Amino acid sequence: MQLVKCPRCDLNYIREDEKYCKICLRELKGEKNPDEVELCSVCNEEPALPGRDVCLFCLKEMNKSNSLPEDQEEETTETVDTSNIGDMDSVSGMDEIIPEVEDDAGIPSQEFGEIENELSLEDVREDEEREAEKDESEDEE
Repeated sequence: MQLVKCPRCDLNYIREDEKYCKICLRELKGEKNPDEVELCSVCNEEPALPGRDVCLFCLKEMNKSNSLPEDQEEETTETVDTSNIGDMDSVSGMDEIIPEVEDDAGIPSQEFGEIENELSLEDVREDEEREAEKDESEDEE
């Protein structure tokens, strides 16, 4: 008894006396592949609900344990003392931190230094106008 590949799908192996593999036979008969049932990740006994990894019973138990009576829930909430919040510095008052970055040769990079010297929107417009005028004067010549 020798195994050969299925002539239809050329994936699965069959015995020489068989015509097609089990998967191809199932497809030819029009049967659907039965979906594997995923078991609950908590109890590993019941099938899990669609789109969840727990069964209905475990889901109900988790909801019961998560919901506390109202009197217990009030005790667990923490109060925040807001009296010292005004003592904190605002974020806008903090200095910007620019790291010192060195390239492979150990020379400090100028990339972050350029950030400090960024042009304003007006400066950018003026530069663009100068370039456009220069391009026009070159086209006229």
